[in-house]
Amino acid sequence: MSAHHGPATDSGSRAQQRDRLAQLARKVVAAGAPGVMVRVDDGRGKPVEVAEQAPWARSEHRLRLSDEFRMGSNTKTMMATLVLQLTAEGKLALTDPVDKWLPGQVPGGHAITLRMLLNHTSGLADYTEDPALLPSILGKDQRRWTSERLLAVGVRHDPLFAPGAKWSYSNTNYAAVGAVLENATGNSLAELVRDRIARPLGLKHTYYAEDSTWRGPHARGYEPDATHMPPGVPTEFRDYAGVPRAGHVDVSANSPSWGGAAGAVVSTARDWDRFSTALMSGRLLPAAQLAQLRTTVPIFPDRPKGPGYGLGIETLTTECGTVWSHDGGIPGYLSTHLTDPTGKRTASVLISTEAFAEFPDAFPALATASRALQSATLCAMFGKPAPGAARTG
Repeated sequence: MSAHHGPATDSGSRAQQRDRLAQLARKVVAAGAPGVMVRVDDGRGKPVEVAEQAPWARSEHRLRLSDEFRMGSNTKTMMATLVLQLTAEGKLALTDPVDKWLPGQVPGGHAITLRMLLNHTSGLADYTEDPALLPSILGKDQRRWTSERLLAVGVRHDPLFAPGAKWSYSNTNYAAVGAVLENATGNSLAELVRDRIARPLGLKHTYYAEDSTWRGPHARGYEPDATHMPPGVPTEFRDYAGVPRAGHVDVSANSPSWGGAAGAVVSTARDWDRFSTALMSGRLLPAAQLAQLRTTVPIFPDRPKGPGYGLGIETLTTECGTVWSHDGGIPGYLSTHLTDPTGKRTASVLISTEAFAEFPDAFPALATASRALQSATLCAMFGKPAPGAARTG
């Protein structure tokens, strides 16, 4: 391609890419999402940014890509990064048994290593499935949870399997990680995120939330109210606390404290993409620790070449390219963040409702539209159309 044709062609394809993603985002809104934001940076120019909203939600707050958003389980990638920074400094080791840092707090903790916590092979049951957490998840209990209290809820259930035997996603692993980080450093998780990640990278809207307080302009998060919740959603998850609005409940003022080290970080699409770039390019971790982050176990034992989980991050090879990613859901907020192995290409999809991801069969249209948008966003990051995009227009 000659140089004088490059920019025009590039900007033309970028406009097409933006139109395609905006069209898919509007389909997600039409299927029931109050709002959607997409950001794609293919490393070759100005990022593509899209924000779409339902009219009723727009009258409440106009979404901007700079809006703060609850990141849910994407928090785990930051927590793993903190652990690996401390291992590089000789303050922790991935082979350390949990008992070394949390003596007597985890049954069988002598056989569970920090690596097993980080890659979900410990066998610990998930504390979020305990009924004690339900009032907090629904926003009816705004108590401030500590890592130790969340861990205690998780370990009162029998382990799912022997440490290291297989893979099973459990938020309790990261409650334990949070407690280890605090004990090993003497600092709070909020201080660690601030001092080791947010400030060095200039992430002005990224912080560990200890209560419901937001620090800047933020996206409003919603769930359907009890009357409009689809019948397939279990009875106990139908009634969220919050301000009623157009058949929904605004859950923005509910505390994410119960997410703890597994899910309490707040950030923005732009901040998170900068974090992903810094992480994958080696700015946050030395080469040896970045290699550990990317050492994976199969998520599905019968699919060794399928998705793999590393330390707080997962990987998947798709038709469009190999990505490292995580997603996070907390009431009112669902986000997926993607990066290529170098950190030069990043992408994010943020949707301002989350129950549909927990109960996709109850929200078939929204779940389908969301998957289509995520697939197209992933491929756009590599400058490629999503598989089937030409056929569907």
